[in-house]
Amino acid sequence: MKWSINFSVEWFLLRLLFNYRYENNATTQVYVIESENADFDVSNHLYLSQQMNAAHRRIAHLDMDAFYASVELLRYPELRGLPVVIAGRSEHAPVRKNDQWVFSRLQEYSGRGVVTTATYEARASGVFSGMSVMKAAHLAPQAILLPVDYACYRHYSHQFKSAIATITTQIENTGIDEIYLDLSQMPEDDLTLARRIKQVVNRATGLSCSIGIAPNKLLAKICSDLDKPDGLTILAPADIPDRIWPLTVGKINGIGPKAVKKLSELGIISIGQLAQTNLRFLQSHFGHSYSVWLYEAARGIDTRPVIIHAEPKSISREITFERDLHPRQDRILLTQAFTRLCIQVAEDLQQKGYVGRTISIKLRFADFQTLTRDLSLTVHTADPTTIRRTAGECLRRVTLNKKLRLLGVKVSTLISTAALQDSRFAMQPELPFEFAPER
Repeated sequence: MKWSINFSVEWFLLRLLFNYRYENNATTQVYVIESENADFDVSNHLYLSQQMNAAHRRIAHLDMDAFYASVELLRYPELRGLPVVIAGRSEHAPVRKNDQWVFSRLQEYSGRGVVTTATYEARASGVFSGMSVMKAAHLAPQAILLPVDYACYRHYSHQFKSAIATITTQIENTGIDEIYLDLSQMPEDDLTLARRIKQVVNRATGLSCSIGIAPNKLLAKICSDLDKPDGLTILAPADIPDRIWPLTVGKINGIGPKAVKKLSELGIISIGQLAQTNLRFLQSHFGHSYSVWLYEAARGIDTRPVIIHAEPKSISREITFERDLHPRQDRILLTQAFTRLCIQVAEDLQQKGYVGRTISIKLRFADFQTLTRDLSLTVHTADPTTIRRTAGECLRRVTLNKKLRLLGVKVSTLISTAALQDSRFAMQPELPFEFAPER
């Protein structure tokens, strides 16, 4: 059987002197690439595609630029061009004096906490998301410090996603500041589409975004990060050796710090080096499934679809306290926080149109010990009083003899309110009407 390949196989033939054969069995139909290059192991197979139409996919990953910080710059435009770190508590909110804002500085921060995000000017000093605030203060003491305002960020998130929905509804929502788009059926070329998307985002929010367009989600996500801020990167399969392989393996979403360290110890630093590594060698150092994923990811293989609608498995809220709270001495504060979390979860359920049957709590103590407790109800609910009462029953199953660092509430075993109503209607028995015979 002879098929035509639309995956730009020419670049493999020219660059790596590969040949290919077609394999057909009961479970898969793929093209297999075998290397004849002396630099490659002869058994080094490259599965180009598990679906022949994968080559026609156009997947975009859109990532808002320094989203939280950029939203704050809309409110405080005088901070543009300055290093700004989003991490502060409410006490670090700007104060209005003599018709101008007075801002806190990072050097004024004391206590624990992590950086939520930072402007690119702050990142130039080595500050990044997830870093402890105290370390960030050492690197950029004069940086402006602002508190987190999640309600405002969620508003702008809704704004930019609604704007994009006017262009395409093929959207996978993956976070407050990023989405995937399937542009495969759109008539415009990649450049025209990307510019139009960036334009509607800017008009709706006043913010910039970076977009990567590639044959799949894995490559698109890498590309969206290559030219920040306000970047646009379009990648064809033939560009992989020049633009993807020189990057470090950590650029692949899914290869975390531990895997990066282990690969580095094996002499594998770049994605290109990983792409040249024999699968059996990887399997001798990593698990079977993860090795196969590493093997394919380095070659730009990813068949995951853009999931337009995904049912949530749970809805939760949690809070990390600004200081460790004592169960007895800070009982009032803990009670208020606990009740507020239950109300917020209930509001989230109602807003998203779901009800749940399993109520869970999460406690993290000052020594970082983490406990969870859950309780399942007989009926689904989104009622804040029911959630609070059930969460309280879970809490009574925990011995509270240490200070608390974090508190969380979660509702799972979800079903949409519409589906619940349909199921109740379907289970409704026939009414016992009996007609008396006419006399």
